[in-house]
Amino acid sequence: MDDNKVRLDKYLWAIRIFKTRTLATNAIDEGKVRWNGNTIKPSRIVGVGDKYDIRTPARKWTIEVTKLLSNRVAYEDAIQHYVDLTSEEDKVVTKPLTTAFNTGKRLSKTGRPTKKQRRDLGDYLDDLSAED
Repeated sequence: MDDNKVRLDKYLWAIRIFKTRTLATNAIDEGKVRWNGNTIKPSRIVGVGDKYDIRTPARKWTIEVTKLLSNRVAYEDAIQHYVDLTSEEDKVVTKPLTTAFNTGKRLSKTGRPTKKQRRDLGDYLDDLSAED
């Protein structure tokens, strides 16, 4: 399971930071993975004791490599191959803001009004029309 040489993109995929190796490679190429504050290449060989700063769409990570891992394993096994040094405020999962706005329509998946609600609404509208 442990190899002497493991590429960075393969390691980040194996420890389940990224869902696919392609996503890991793209993140490294875009400069979202840093080692000692510097951008690096996906082919960089990972060493025990290396510290990496990683930005994913969901959150930020700061990890230190404790063991090498070349194949993807279960999450419980994967977390034993690194130490998460991320600060508490960076551990908060950020949800992207929606670009939609309230159009006045009923929220989806809330269902139709019940028969009682429809009657109450009819009574309310009748009362409004009677006031005019």
